[in-house]
Amino acid sequence: MARRSTGPDDPDATQGFDAFAPEAVAPGSDPAVLRSRRRFARRQWARRWLAWKPVVAVLLLVALLVGGVWLVFFSSYLAVQGVQVTGVSQLKESDVERAAGVPEGDPLARVDLDRIRTRVESLAAVKSADVTRQWPDEVRIAVIERVPVAVVEIGGQLRGMDEEGVVFRNYAKAPADLPRVQTPAGTGAEALREGALVVGSLPGDLAAKVDHVDVQTVDEISLQLRDGREVEWGSAEQSAQKAAVLADLLAAVDAQRYDVSVPGQPTTRQ
Repeated sequence: MARRSTGPDDPDATQGFDAFAPEAVAPGSDPAVLRSRRRFARRQWARRWLAWKPVVAVLLLVALLVGGVWLVFFSSYLAVQGVQVTGVSQLKESDVERAAGVPEGDPLARVDLDRIRTRVESLAAVKSADVTRQWPDEVRIAVIERVPVAVVEIGGQLRGMDEEGVVFRNYAKAPADLPRVQTPAGTGAEALREGALVVGSLPGDLAAKVDHVDVQTVDEISLQLRDGREVEWGSAEQSAQKAAVLADLLAAVDAQRYDVSVPGQPTTRQ
């Protein structure tokens, strides 16, 4: 059998050669195919990320909230480490701190400010208190103390009384610049309050002339001046007007007894 010759134009001969051409390389190893697959994978990942992005955001937000709640309400990082007291002159800061009973070491956010304020205001010398948180680790207590306007003797003890009739401090000796309030035994708090309202209504120059205020009942109040003259005052109603009328009378009329219980019709007696 004759052997067939082959040459460059023989299709059978080129078929074997084509098997080793670059176009015959497996599709998976083709750079263009690889790039296409990578782009497809990225698109798939982007679509998955868009679907999961809200879920991840919610999870991160929940984690932040939980962490914040733990940090503020349960951890020791923001716990009470001290107390700051302001506004005291008669009281000592230590007295206020002791009455406040601030739980040091407890988380600052969980401290009951209203209970602390109530305890501080239970002190007789405290008129009001404002309690606030001072981040990161302090409780601030701003105190407004009662101011004495008169001295009253109760049970043989000289006591300071404010303009609301609250007795809140002791004196070994009556201050020279404060008038005294004298009351019979068993005088109630309401009568004391009326006497304090009268004293509080007196302007400074008139108050300096008053030796003491005699309170029998809420409607029977009189002033004893330092020079021995007397003033019938009546009740504490219209006290500002009564004080103005009395100041004019003292300047215009030299009398032993003045009656301003009805300020529109004052009278005097020798």
